[in-house]
Amino acid sequence: MREDAIVVRPLTAADRAAWEPLWQGYQAFYCISLPPEVSDGTFARMLDPAEPIHGLGAFVDGELAAIAHYIFHATTWSLAPRCYLNDLFTAEAHRGRGLARRLIEAVYEAARSAGADRVYWLTHKDNATARALYDRVAEDVGFVQYRKLLP
Repeated sequence: MREDAIVVRPLTAADRAAWEPLWQGYQAFYCISLPPEVSDGTFARMLDPAEPIHGLGAFVDGELAAIAHYIFHATTWSLAPRCYLNDLFTAEAHRGRGLARRLIEAVYEAARSAGADRVYWLTHKDNATARALYDRVAEDVGFVQYRKLLP
C-alpha cells in the first residue's frame, strides 16, 4: 500500500455515515450493543470543542478504514492531563496495514500537543492480535481492571 494512500485526521460531521459501521464493528468485537442514542451522543461529543472526547480516522484512498476515540482528563497523580485511548478499531478488510499503529501514534501526538504526560488504554487479555501491537508501542504495566455497574 502506498504511504500517501493513508491519511489520519480528526473525524468531521461528514464522516458520520462511514464511522457507524466501524463503531458497530467495534461493539460486535466486544459483544456489546449500545443504544442508538449513545452512539449519536458519542459522535456529537467528539465534534464538540467543549468536550474532552476526540475522534480520529485512518482513511485509505479516501475510505474510512479505522477509528480511534480518546479522552483527556485530570488526574490526582499529575498536574498534567492524561489521555485515555478509549476505542480503537480497524475494519477487517484493512487489518495488517499498520492503521492501528498510525492512529495510536496520532493520539500520542495529540496528547503531547495538549500537554498530557501519559496515554493509556485497556484491552481484553485474550485480544492477542492487538496485544502484539500494543507490546511494541507501549508498556504493559500489569494492572487489572475492576468495575461495578451502577443502577
